[in-house]
Amino acid sequence: MQLSDIDAANNLVELFLRRADAKGDAPFLGAKRDGTWQTMSWREAARTVCVLAQNLRGLGLEDGDRVMLVSENRPEWCIADLAIMAAGCVTVPAYVTNTERDHVHILDNSGARAVIVSTEKLSQPLLPAIMRTGIAEHVIPIDGIRQYQSGSLTCHGWSAMTEGDAAAAREAVDKRMTSVGRSDTACIIYTSGTGGAPRGVLQHHGAILCNVAGAAEILANDFGLDEDDRFLSFLPLSHAYEHTGGQCLPIAVGAQIFYAEGLEKLASNIEETRPTIMVVVPRLFEVLRQRIMKQVDKQGGAAKALMDRALALGQRKAEGRYRLGDKTLDFVLERLLRPKIRQRFGGRIKAMVSGGAPLNPEVGVFFQSMGLTMLQGYGQTEAGPVISCNRPRAGIAMHTVGPPLRGVEIAIADDGEILCRGELVMHGYWQNKAETERALKDGWLHTGDIGHLDEKGRIVITDRKKDMIVNDKGDNVAPQKLEGMLTLRPEIAQAMVSGDKRPYVVGLIVPDAEWALEWARANGEKFDLPALQDLPAFRSAIRAVIDEVNRELSVIEKIRQFAFADEPFTIENEEMTPSMKIRRHKIRERYGPRLDALYRH
Repeated sequence: MQLSDIDAANNLVELFLRRADAKGDAPFLGAKRDGTWQTMSWREAARTVCVLAQNLRGLGLEDGDRVMLVSENRPEWCIADLAIMAAGCVTVPAYVTNTERDHVHILDNSGARAVIVSTEKLSQPLLPAIMRTGIAEHVIPIDGIRQYQSGSLTCHGWSAMTEGDAAAAREAVDKRMTSVGRSDTACIIYTSGTGGAPRGVLQHHGAILCNVAGAAEILANDFGLDEDDRFLSFLPLSHAYEHTGGQCLPIAVGAQIFYAEGLEKLASNIEETRPTIMVVVPRLFEVLRQRIMKQVDKQGGAAKALMDRALALGQRKAEGRYRLGDKTLDFVLERLLRPKIRQRFGGRIKAMVSGGAPLNPEVGVFFQSMGLTMLQGYGQTEAGPVISCNRPRAGIAMHTVGPPLRGVEIAIADDGEILCRGELVMHGYWQNKAETERALKDGWLHTGDIGHLDEKGRIVITDRKKDMIVNDKGDNVAPQKLEGMLTLRPEIAQAMVSGDKRPYVVGLIVPDAEWALEWARANGEKFDLPALQDLPAFRSAIRAVIDEVNRELSVIEKIRQFAFADEPFTIENEEMTPSMKIRRHKIRERYGPRLDALYRH
């Protein structure tokens, strides 16, 4: 793989077909079917992409038409995405957690003429939305969904849509792709909406190609690329982070993609597929860290002593205080502890990349201490989405998100906002001129993040500009920092802090269920979380944890009062995005009166 090869590509389809021609019958896409992992070759994937593309054209779809894609992560997601682009159309990914109202918004806004949907379950909120909007003309189910036809809406089976003259289809696609350039729109990705209605980000081929070239350079130079490199796809492919990092990047470097079965089976899937690269959000790393620590705590004795020494060593390394005797300790840990931890991640991990939200430095240091290389990336959908990433050669510092990728220019505005410029920047929001003009000024993307560059040119992020708490005295408080510190504690699963235009900061807490169960047993109480939260002793236990966190905070940052949430923040109750970030406006809508009451104590 040559970086110049990626730079020279005119579009994503051209790059994919070039890789497929070179890789031939080598495995490309893997998924678990009937209890066993099965793979599709690069050659078969290319054949299916081209045939599906031609059959999409056969439906009457034309250049620039939008095609909505609603599916869980699976090989057909990748096939459909590439085929839509190979047909000269634009992919419009949608989250599988979308409600009928969400689908109506995206269909109305995008004007999608066709929809590809994977299962009967996912079609249930989708089909009523299609009928309400009356825009889509074709529905293509991947699995055995009942035939659906009403008025001008026609259903086409996946099997029929992926059958045809492969040679003629490839010739037609090759010819069509000669007129698709890097500035042409590849997909419209709707932001997950932490602060309101999702907006359609226009991602062009060059934005994604610029991103994967920068990321591929890091993989090649800092870790090396192998023929059997493998990515495990877990995050929603409808999210720009996974779409670029978990699909387009492995295609660019000729790696395999295996699809996880879901969160509940992720741990076993990692051991089974033995990935070399994982792209994950911070929340998952926090969960994995807690699980590992709890398991080691239960073992006690030598195992716990080793982990404690590993964490102390990792912290010294992070602070640049590596001592003379640490080399011997490193050797011991490399023999007795780290191989066991690595085995839980398949034993072949080169790097785990965290993105989508800020990673608490303590979590990053934990995995580094366990012998797993952790890279924190930074970006947003509007920038391809990767702007920067930590890399060993630049010196990994967990309080930074690393230097910008190649081809990315960074500036810091007078108010501290991070500005970004380069081919990776979107061309705007679909049919939203006002928001486009707010985000793009003189070629610079205004990210909405506050930060600065350190002495090595690495980006240090303070917080989201729009999420920043400004108290009644005008002091700024970064909520994500406080929330990260709270959720590092084993007693707290989730947290949201508030305090804008208020005299002090308050918190909304979701206790950790496992810890609460142990507390109930130890105190002779029945495990009923809502009932436990009414107990003064339980509340005092959480208060003590918050007080410990407060000792590490400045006066203006301290969390003075707190309340319990009624239930965890989830995607289903719309209090988390599909990329596992809390949706502050939704949580405030629900718990506003409860938070307001904390200022009357």
